[in-house]
Amino acid sequence: MPDPRSLTIGISDRVVKAWCMYDWANSPFATTLMSALFPPFFRSLVINAGLPVSDATAFWGYTASAALLIGAFISPLLGAVSDFTGGKKRYLGIFAGVGMVATAAFIFIGDDTWSLAAVLYIIAAIGFSGSIVFYESLLPHITTKKTIDAVSSRGYAIGYLGGGTLLAINVLWVSHPEWFGMPDIGFALRASFLSVAIWWAIFSIPFFARVPEPPVNGGRSGGPDRAVLLEGFSRLVRTFGEVRKYRQLFVFLVAFWVYSDGIGTIIRMATAYGDEIGISITDMTLALVITQFVAVPFTFLFSRHAGRFGAKRSILLTLAVYCCVSISAFFMKTALHFYILAFVVGTVQGGAGALSRSLYGSMVPKNRSAEFFGFFSLSAKFAGIFGPTVFGLVSHFAGHSRFSIISVVIFFIVGAIILTRVDIDEGIRVAREEDRDAESGELAAISPRIPA
Repeated sequence: MPDPRSLTIGISDRVVKAWCMYDWANSPFATTLMSALFPPFFRSLVINAGLPVSDATAFWGYTASAALLIGAFISPLLGAVSDFTGGKKRYLGIFAGVGMVATAAFIFIGDDTWSLAAVLYIIAAIGFSGSIVFYESLLPHITTKKTIDAVSSRGYAIGYLGGGTLLAINVLWVSHPEWFGMPDIGFALRASFLSVAIWWAIFSIPFFARVPEPPVNGGRSGGPDRAVLLEGFSRLVRTFGEVRKYRQLFVFLVAFWVYSDGIGTIIRMATAYGDEIGISITDMTLALVITQFVAVPFTFLFSRHAGRFGAKRSILLTLAVYCCVSISAFFMKTALHFYILAFVVGTVQGGAGALSRSLYGSMVPKNRSAEFFGFFSLSAKFAGIFGPTVFGLVSHFAGHSRFSIISVVIFFIVGAIILTRVDIDEGIRVAREEDRDAESGELAAISPRIPA
């Protein structure tokens, strides 16, 4: 049994595997729903409702941005509360449950009820992203400095396998609904959305059964009553006030904020863009299946690359590739072009995400991991707001999305420039000093007083 005074829960391969399984469980939401099938489905709902075709892509961009905006405001507060009260797994379960129920409710979407679809998507996306805050906050507790890159990459790779596996099944449903006794493509799409919720629920079980809850340090156990929420907000304000102490972490967050905006825009808008220029949903979905399975070996390759050259250099390499993807997408005309770009994205998508997560985790104090990963999630969400919004606005006023896709390049260039200014070793040193101070204070508080 681990020492309750420790800031790190027991590390074992069994725990790591269970933690990674949550990536397998939730990834179909990001693949089948967020990236592949729902954006063109949403466009069809807008068009069926009698609205201008040129607005369909724009409305999807606004919906995706709204979900990110709401999540951005609540993520850091949730992280601060869970660090103070404990219960990271409990909070993860609540948000995951909300996401699963909202996703399952997609079966009630009609052929033209785009507003209902938008509301359900926003609720589901908040549940999905909220659960990720607490999931990622456990990463520093189940790894060491030497293993954090490998474990984060392992989670991403398993996630791509999970997302790709269900997406491949969904492609068959949508391409040949008659093979599975489904009446039409619309039914197959709704069945695919329901399958995401079921998959998410079933494969989350190992995580809840095997990953232990880290101990509470300096707080109290219990639910988020008014006093706890106030304490969580106070911790959040204090973290903003202490940002100079974690200067390297903050600089990395700014860099991540910028380049993650570009990555998120490509993920959320790719199929909407492809649908607009006439590429079939079958071709786009098959291409994204390729992305998922290509990402698995390349995620591990980037983990090895980071072990040799450093995580920062590896991330910079992925951003250079993303620049090439955005420029090439401006000239995309055929399904073959979409397949090629999907393959290239697969070579860097896992590496960029996994190494960003592990690099951030290495500079985070473990005793405040959920709070700091709340800020990480905040950065990702605020970053993701601007890209789809700009994409939608340019598409709306230009009447098409080609200039929207080329504008994404600036996010990768600016993000890379800021990332070069991060001193990783200094960031790790500051975080470890914070952990030692916190542990010393905890030990002093529980040690018996010796009478004079």
